[in-house]
Amino acid sequence: MTTANRLDNALSVDAHLKSVFPRDFLWGTASSAYQVEGATREDGRSPSIWDKFAATPGKTYQGETGEVATDHYHKMEEDVALMAQLGIGAYRFSVAWPRVIPEGTGQINPRGLDFYDRLVDTLLAAGIQPAVTLYHWDLPLALHERGGWLNRDTVHAFADYAEVVARHLGDRAHTWITFNEPWCVAYLGYGSGEHAPGLHDKQAAVTVAHNLLLAHGLAVPRLRAADAAARVGITLDFSPAYAADARPETARAVAWLDAFKNRWFADPIFRGHYPDELFAGMSVQPPDFHAGDMEVIAAPLDFLGVNYYSRSLIRGRSGVDGQAAVEFVSPVPGALYTEMGWEVFPQGLTDLLVHLHREYAPPALVVTENGAAFVDDWNGDGAVPDAQRQAYLAQHLEAMARAIQQGVPLAGYFLWSLTDNFEWALGYSKRFGIVYVDYPTQRRIVKDSGLWYAGFLRSLKE
Repeated sequence: MTTANRLDNALSVDAHLKSVFPRDFLWGTASSAYQVEGATREDGRSPSIWDKFAATPGKTYQGETGEVATDHYHKMEEDVALMAQLGIGAYRFSVAWPRVIPEGTGQINPRGLDFYDRLVDTLLAAGIQPAVTLYHWDLPLALHERGGWLNRDTVHAFADYAEVVARHLGDRAHTWITFNEPWCVAYLGYGSGEHAPGLHDKQAAVTVAHNLLLAHGLAVPRLRAADAAARVGITLDFSPAYAADARPETARAVAWLDAFKNRWFADPIFRGHYPDELFAGMSVQPPDFHAGDMEVIAAPLDFLGVNYYSRSLIRGRSGVDGQAAVEFVSPVPGALYTEMGWEVFPQGLTDLLVHLHREYAPPALVVTENGAAFVDDWNGDGAVPDAQRQAYLAQHLEAMARAIQQGVPLAGYFLWSLTDNFEWALGYSKRFGIVYVDYPTQRRIVKDSGLWYAGFLRSLKE
């Protein structure tokens, strides 16, 4: 059966959802440069920190790298055509800094910009709105060797890079995301060492976090100056913390984990200061401040991007505070888990969106990532059944509808992800896509969840 025939047979969607979402709601999918593009040594692209990290023995699953990934650099037109066939209205992608400015500063690489020119033009020709993320973790290695995010000079290099991209694409692309998940960049990259560049220094993570926030704040007015129609935001990853019991120590642990995982970046952006308990709880010193830093960080935004996958259910430990107080409850009895080991908890998305609206009041919220990795079996024909992912998506769309009904100004949803791809330190072992990728042949096969999403999007127009 062809993809077109299977689209016609996709499952129906609950009709009541159609009346909840605004007519101008953005319905999209998402990806990131290093996870899909490949072509890491072509057309003037320089190495990134992830090229070096993935090439280091023991850092990624089976030593896998993003050198080829899903070959999106060469298969971009095919991927956009597939999105159009599925009825997807927006595509969130990231620009690879080392492809555009190979040394991180200085000389611009025209061939790198040409790829994103063609991508934006191809999307628009297909009726798909581009949403541009400027930094999704692939810092040019040349900048890292000059101190990277520990060096305040990189803050200014990022703002310059953001302006270059906006001046080049801003006549056609108007949705801009400065950073994707800076918590992961700072803590997983510099604190725990799980991600590139692989440092194990919590104090370094604090310095990096401040520089990322400052780079974001400096880039916001530069983007608006380059694109008069710009809608500018940042994407933060959230894991709402829930108490497993009513003990006071658990309440304290919940508050601390919320500061560490959720408020570390949100509070400076929307309130102009860090959470009071954060640095003592991490057993580190606050970052070095320059006069005016917090005012720069708190630059007004047009939207907040929200990445949500799961919650944290925790209990507190008696007699300790901060990180040491937190004990995660896992597995949660009776819960379903994804292949990432994350609990499926759709209510957490409703609660999170309502909380962010009430606490920070951003002009709009956009779910910039949400999805699930499950085991996908492809038998070599044209179908990939994935009922668990299909149910996950349906439940989380319902969760968003409940948030909208409670007054949340939710403006868009970007499903993670369009295709299976390189899942960072986990290599190609986890599949998030609604489109299956057979990596040896690079063949794309739409999964049943992709057909379901297409059916939902089609129903909104009926």
